[in-house]
Amino acid sequence: MSDVHPALDLDETVHQRVRLGILVILSETSECAFGALRDELQLTDGNLSRHLQVLESAGLLEVRKGYEGKRPITWLRLTAEGKTALHKELDALQRLVSRVRKD
Repeated sequence: MSDVHPALDLDETVHQRVRLGILVILSETSECAFGALRDELQLTDGNLSRHLQVLESAGLLEVRKGYEGKRPITWLRLTAEGKTALHKELDALQRLVSRVRKD
């Protein structure tokens, strides 16, 4: 057993429920459109934008703007750092669950 309680390994940037959801969804695909992510997480444009800014500033995702036909679209992609942060978060959560469910 580690000297550090698993709760201390939770990353404040990643652990917030919406941001964790964003990272999980982005881990399931190579890229995701802003609108699809917004709809999946049932967020407003402004709320999603704010969370994306936090994750982008932390280097956990990349934002690419482009067009589908003449319509502007924003694409989101998890970075290598984002994948690592997500896996570290899931590992810490698993250690917490294991502590609670040990028999």
